[in-house]
Amino acid sequence: MRILGIDPGTATVGWGVLEVNGNTMTAIAYGHISTSPALPLSERIAEISRDLREIAKRYTPSEASVEKIFFFKNQKTVIAVSQARGAILLTLQTLGIRLSEYTPLQVKQSLTGYGRAEKKQMQIMIKSILKLSEIPKPDDVADALALALCHANSRTYQNMLKQNI
Repeated sequence: MRILGIDPGTATVGWGVLEVNGNTMTAIAYGHISTSPALPLSERIAEISRDLREIAKRYTPSEASVEKIFFFKNQKTVIAVSQARGAILLTLQTLGIRLSEYTPLQVKQSLTGYGRAEKKQMQIMIKSILKLSEIPKPDDVADALALALCHANSRTYQNMLKQNI
């Protein structure tokens, strides 16, 4: 099974695709979508959607994990990021990719066991779990892989509950 993790944004959208076979998780591909701040927001959102379709077509994920926005420091950008997130959700839904959403706290807790873990701790865990040679950059890419890992862990836990293990 392949899981696509997405860290939404307007300027940078991090993405990462994991292959999950039993307890083995492998990063198949990862990167980011960048849009120019010189473009109108509508063109930036359209570019995110087009690029996301290409990524989904190339790597054929069956499920996706997208970060929930529950707190935002910058009031000026929260609406634009929310609009980009909405475009991401719509794109994934129209492609028939099963969606799950997680808060940053849930993602941190899933990977480190501590919901208030530092970003550097998260990045080290991602590098270690996926056996990467270096920490993915920019931070949005590492966050996207963390979302995919969180979803893989959550699926495992949910399956165990169903089987009463």
